[in-house]
Amino acid sequence: MDNLGIVIFGITSNLSQLKLIPALFELWRHGNINREVSIVGLSLRERSLEEMEKLFRDSLNTKKVIFEENLFEDFWRHFIFLSGNLSEKEIYEKLHKQLLNKKINNVIFYLAVHPNLYEGIFENLKAEKLNKNAKGFVKVMIEKPIGNDYVSAKKLNDLMSRYFSEEQIFRIDHYLAKETIQNILTFRFHNKIFEPLWNKEMIDHIQVTVAEDFGVEMRNAYYDSVGALKDVGQNHVLQMLALTLMKKPNRFDNKEITAERMAVFNNLIPHSETLVLGQYENYSQDKPVTDTFFAFKTELNSEEFKGVPIYVRSGKKLRQTVTEISIIFKNEADKDPNVLIFRIQPNEGIVLEMAVKKPGLEMKCEKGSMQFCYHQLGKLSEAYEKLLMDAINGEQTYFNDAVEVESQWKFIDALLAKNAKINIYSKGSWGPKEASELIEKDGRKWLEPSLALCRI
Repeated sequence: MDNLGIVIFGITSNLSQLKLIPALFELWRHGNINREVSIVGLSLRERSLEEMEKLFRDSLNTKKVIFEENLFEDFWRHFIFLSGNLSEKEIYEKLHKQLLNKKINNVIFYLAVHPNLYEGIFENLKAEKLNKNAKGFVKVMIEKPIGNDYVSAKKLNDLMSRYFSEEQIFRIDHYLAKETIQNILTFRFHNKIFEPLWNKEMIDHIQVTVAEDFGVEMRNAYYDSVGALKDVGQNHVLQMLALTLMKKPNRFDNKEITAERMAVFNNLIPHSETLVLGQYENYSQDKPVTDTFFAFKTELNSEEFKGVPIYVRSGKKLRQTVTEISIIFKNEADKDPNVLIFRIQPNEGIVLEMAVKKPGLEMKCEKGSMQFCYHQLGKLSEAYEKLLMDAINGEQTYFNDAVEVESQWKFIDALLAKNAKINIYSKGSWGPKEASELIEKDGRKWLEPSLALCRI
């Protein structure tokens, strides 16, 4: 892509340092984006170029990116830094001048800033006529959270629609850029052996676990305002469920895939009475209403899956860090069920657990597994590299449309309708006992994620 400019609002943010700068460097040095790309970083606080160069170096070193000095110097020369009040016109006049000087026709605006700054940014971009460009494209990328309930999400979507068309807006859920998440559709719909089994006749139940063994750390202020359910339940978890439960699209494009994901969101039943919220011990004596854990039961109101229970749990300071979707198939009495596991992280892969003959003279069975492990194929691309490339190429399939975000919030709002209490749980556990009771009263148990799965 010639004449490309990447404009990052909030260039000094943690997101920029941990994700965006390393992703741009990797794309640039491997030739995935034009080597003459211009990167414009905007920040509220003034910093010297020496400070910014150190920030870039530290960013790459934190991600353990290996690079030669001359390569970094070449990359660094494409960077432009502007500082000033993002709500006032002066910095946008400077930005416009820089884009003209560099003859940039194709621009991506990446907002790595708090949503309360969006309106001022959009208004000033419009005033400088930077929200549209007849000679090329203009796109805007924004991070979650997109609102904190249905009403606020709709308000934010309406705000963006005043300045940009839906085709220009790329709402990020970085889980959708993960290899194993995207591979769910390939696995289901390009291997005819499995899709005939994907229904209530064959599946007993589904489990989703999104666990982290670390705490909130430096995100206390953010977590105090949203909590775990709104942080990852509204986006990551629901998108994982959508790809697991959706019907085969007529075409594998953004319009058709989004329509099938929407069909899941619109028919997912929010059993609010099953919601379990938790907080790890000693989180904060002053924030008794902040949830760092959630679990709930749901099901899809569809002909294929009606009556198949879906159990979800997620939290911080749990026993291990693991994200996976487990499809538990129906089994004969006293026999271990077949389980299909999509391991999202760590050690990404797909595993099918099944019965095999135990070696020896007797005919005895034991549990075995077949594993597909991504690490055997080489290094995986980082999610943010894919997100940036898809945005540049105008591929919106693995981004969220406005109606999609709003539908997800409707589910979460309904789930929270009964104001579930916060249960305290021990660090290093699998959450409060109420989460175990949620599934055990149905005669089932949470699966223990395997540490041996796809070990490197």
